[in-house]
Amino acid sequence: MASSKKPRNRSKEEESEDECDVLEESPCGRWQKRKQQVNQGSMPSIESTYLAMDTEEGVEVVWNELQFTDKKIFKAHEEKIRTMFDNLMVLDHPNIVKFHKYWLDLRETSARVVFITEYVSSGSLRQFLKKTKKNRKTMNARAWKRWSTQILSALSFLHSCDPPIIHGNLTSNTIFIQHNGLIKIGSVWYRVFANELPVPDELRSPLKIQREQNRDLHFFPPEYGYVADNPAVDIFSFGMCALEMAVLEIQCNGDSRVSQQAITQAAQSVEDENMREFILQCLSLEADKRPTAHNLLFHRVLFEVHSLKLLAAHCILNNQYLIPESWLEERTKVIDQNTIIAEIRRKHKPAIVWRYSQVLSLELDKFLDDVRNGIYPLMNFASSRPHILSRGFSLNQEEIQHTKTPTPEPVEVETRKVIQMQCNMEETEDTKRWHLTLFLKLEDRLHRQLSCDLHPTDSSKDIASELVQYGFIHEDDFHKLASFLEEIFHKHRCSLRGTH
Repeated sequence: MASSKKPRNRSKEEESEDECDVLEESPCGRWQKRKQQVNQGSMPSIESTYLAMDTEEGVEVVWNELQFTDKKIFKAHEEKIRTMFDNLMVLDHPNIVKFHKYWLDLRETSARVVFITEYVSSGSLRQFLKKTKKNRKTMNARAWKRWSTQILSALSFLHSCDPPIIHGNLTSNTIFIQHNGLIKIGSVWYRVFANELPVPDELRSPLKIQREQNRDLHFFPPEYGYVADNPAVDIFSFGMCALEMAVLEIQCNGDSRVSQQAITQAAQSVEDENMREFILQCLSLEADKRPTAHNLLFHRVLFEVHSLKLLAAHCILNNQYLIPESWLEERTKVIDQNTIIAEIRRKHKPAIVWRYSQVLSLELDKFLDDVRNGIYPLMNFASSRPHILSRGFSLNQEEIQHTKTPTPEPVEVETRKVIQMQCNMEETEDTKRWHLTLFLKLEDRLHRQLSCDLHPTDSSKDIASELVQYGFIHEDDFHKLASFLEEIFHKHRCSLRGTH
């Protein structure tokens, strides 16, 4: 018996090792394609999706391939294809599956576009609802509100772009749930591929087949396919997702297609009057009567006045580059736990007080992580907030070479451009030199932190030139960074003159 089990165990181990084999690398070497194929919901027109490894961040990602069998057609529209993917690269929202990188691969007779997206391993909303129904449980109203808010936050962000981005394929199969309760919308590129890519119909056949799948047709409004796409299309699809979340499943009575009668019955079964009215507004058969995503966020079933705690958390995260990593822990150590945080005074009754001892630092850490990950977005002030990563690459002072050589050693060229930059200058202990810390946010949302001691002969152009030479910034960012540093140096000199 023992001998019969060993080969089976070895076979499983061998299969696991085979799935981890690297089949291909990206031109920059950062992304490694594996043998294992993955399915992240409905991804029309994508012939193959593989699990891949981001060797720089050490996380799993998805390697997507869009094939073009006719190279001539691809070359004729190459510029438009690049523009489309460049636009997808700048989408940055915590509730949208991240689009990391893309590149073009031209062959003798064919071509393909390879693009890297975030890997969501926790499953789709449809899978979650099926499991919940199978376990004979109901959807928690609080979770329904939180998830609806997150979906609408992403749609409001997309629709507020110029020009608006229409998802066009929003179903419970293209919405994913992370282990921490964070909602992620995938397949954002569906509408871009289906409606904007000017290629023959035979190359877009997978898209047409997708539209004709009966099980998802009820997610699309009556006008879909007959008029130009607009935000109202996504609102109808969202309404159907909200209905599914409320009732777990819309019965189809054996028919693969969900009927209008089944939808009406499901909506009427929603007990909460405000929730039912909210859903029916989204499912209006007249597109012009459907509310916008932004207006839905202020509907009475979802709207809440943000707490001071949430506002403070967003303020901290939006200025995180100025705050040391251990700031929260160090700050809570020096606070008197009996100090009153807030107080409500009442006539003829004792005041209600909250003290620091009632708030655990571990709970604050978790709350900050949840806000950082996008679980509690600010809805009342803007359509979206900057997404700040939990960490960035930080290079020690010793790793920065100050010696300038006429022929520096060849290094890997940085292909990502800088989209945001901040810097900080502080006096060193010997007070003879200044320490410069530079915070850079790259277009793929990577945060890079660089620091060095400034020499009296250092100029802004010298520093920017070295950063290009050592592969820390794209060469196109040289002048922008040099001008930024020169402005900082000028302000610093003026402040020094004012103190002497």
